[in-house]
Amino acid sequence: MKHFDPVTLATPFFVLTVLLEIVFARLGWLKARYETRDTAVSLTMGLISTLAGLPLAAVVATVGLWAYQHRLFTISTDAWWAWVAVFLLEDVTYYGFHRISHERRIWWASHVNHHSSQHYNLGTALRQTWTGAVAGTWLLWVPLMFLGFPPWMVAIEKGISLVYQYWVHTEAIRRLPAWFEAVFNTPSHHRVHHARNPRYLDKNYAGILIVWDRMFGTFQAELDDEACRYGLVHNLGTFNPLRVAFHEWIAIAQDLLRAPRHALGWLFGPPGWSPDGSRETSASLKAQWTARQAADTPAAGREAA
Repeated sequence: MKHFDPVTLATPFFVLTVLLEIVFARLGWLKARYETRDTAVSLTMGLISTLAGLPLAAVVATVGLWAYQHRLFTISTDAWWAWVAVFLLEDVTYYGFHRISHERRIWWASHVNHHSSQHYNLGTALRQTWTGAVAGTWLLWVPLMFLGFPPWMVAIEKGISLVYQYWVHTEAIRRLPAWFEAVFNTPSHHRVHHARNPRYLDKNYAGILIVWDRMFGTFQAELDDEACRYGLVHNLGTFNPLRVAFHEWIAIAQDLLRAPRHALGWLFGPPGWSPDGSRETSASLKAQWTARQAADTPAAGREAA
């Protein structure tokens, strides 16, 4: 059990289902849009991401083991409730990680590449970060080991979460039964998360359970009258994996060199933050959209009259 790696075991399934989605889409059996160069970037990002964390793997493992050695409780991994508990705690931790990765620029820099494709398909799920270990977001899981969950147990749950999240990256599945949509992350919910429409920005951070978004006010249902437009607010216009992986880190470095006195804002402000407010953030884009909606509503009412 301690050597069980869900992601490694699922990798052949990932490759097979991407190929099947491409073939079935070409045959017209399901909805999926693929572009050869875009898919090549996603696959390249996924392949290199499996190697990118190796340089800091010893540090991550050492910190996790140290936390477990100083644990508050000794939790039996043979107890069923321990697996339920670590599932729930890992999932809410993922929600926190995912949310901070969108709301703070230094962590957005390592996550942005996952949102850089203008297509939404199973291949997009494999477009993973190369700089996650450097960004240090793995520290958010360390408290679970302080509580008494062994590092290998936490690693298994993280892997299960990543495998689950793979299948929600598709347009082939429209909606699932209402009870499932109410509790779990689904393709419909995650399409919203990947959309760049102002209404949909920074919503649906769920890993497995969508209940966290419902609880913390970040849930947005996919609307039939507003199709999701994928990609970034300002798309990159490149299929160069190096630029996809590092463009936001380079932009941060340029901002720090130009105006170092605003270092805290450049690093920990929301993506798009600037000292004079001249750049677009999710909040400003949403505000502009809300203002347009309010301005259009009276006009629509007059036309109807």
